[in-house]
Amino acid sequence: MRGAVIHAPGDVRFETVDDPHVLHPTDAVIRTAVTCVCGSDLWPYRGAEPIGDPHPMGHEYVGFVEEVGSAVTSLRPGQFVVGSFATSDNTCVNCRNGFQSNCLHREFMSTCQAEYVRIPNAQGTLVATAEVPDEGLWSGLLAVSDVMGTGWWAADAAEVRPGSTAVVVGDGAVGLCGVIAAKEMGAERIIAMSRHESRQKLAREFGATDIVTERGEEGVERIRELTGGIGADSVLECVGTAQAMSQALHAARPGGNVGFVGVPHEVAIDGQELFFSHVGLRGGPAPVRRYLPDLIDRVLTARIDPGKVFDLTLPLEQVAEGYKAMDERRAVKTLLKP
Repeated sequence: MRGAVIHAPGDVRFETVDDPHVLHPTDAVIRTAVTCVCGSDLWPYRGAEPIGDPHPMGHEYVGFVEEVGSAVTSLRPGQFVVGSFATSDNTCVNCRNGFQSNCLHREFMSTCQAEYVRIPNAQGTLVATAEVPDEGLWSGLLAVSDVMGTGWWAADAAEVRPGSTAVVVGDGAVGLCGVIAAKEMGAERIIAMSRHESRQKLAREFGATDIVTERGEEGVERIRELTGGIGADSVLECVGTAQAMSQALHAARPGGNVGFVGVPHEVAIDGQELFFSHVGLRGGPAPVRRYLPDLIDRVLTARIDPGKVFDLTLPLEQVAEGYKAMDERRAVKTLLKP
């Protein structure tokens, strides 16, 4: 089959790779319906993470079951399924506690920008829809497999409540989905921090009530101005840089909460400062599997439309252009069609 392989910073190629097969009884193989490029894929693409030997890329996917292992009894070939970037058996103690992305048998997906994908822990990871959804819904369901699930986790971890004020740091796909999540959880005021007009427009469409263009200390000061000098009840940190984390912690009110879901890069937290701030901090890889049934239903019933974060659609063979467009900020998120 064909798939995306990263060779070096800025060098992603679409080339022949090994066909996936069921290797363990708990595996499944799916035929990719749609996949995409994630903002976190840009870290190695930009040289901010080591690449090592050339290797496949991609961790977001929806598709059709092709084959299942002998231990997979809840799925059958032909079903349309949505999964997560972190596989889980959905039965271990961590899964039962709602943290499937810390499953004792977790494997992170990394080969999904391809025509077919092997899914470990398939029975616990994949959720099948009752019937094959209309193709117009595929993009929204694809968003659920990562960015919408991660945005939801950011809002959940930040303890967004009805009537509260939420701040979203980051205007990429996860941040924009965080706006959706805050809206769905009942936040009365949602402040999106964004410098890009097209992303500001989408944030408002998703439910943002205010836009803050300033960053760093100026951004924090503007948040305080908008919240009577106190800060926000909940802050969603959806970037992963030191500046974004500092901005998030300082924008929260005493007793407020920060949910951080951006993969940290050179982030260091001052323990004494956190101690005296009375700000709660929780994050990590999103337990997407916890939210899948609910979020799939919200997409299928048109309650939410996170597929709007995909503003560039390309054939899978043009995956390199998809990376380039996102790197150059010509696209929020690239949808890839095999």
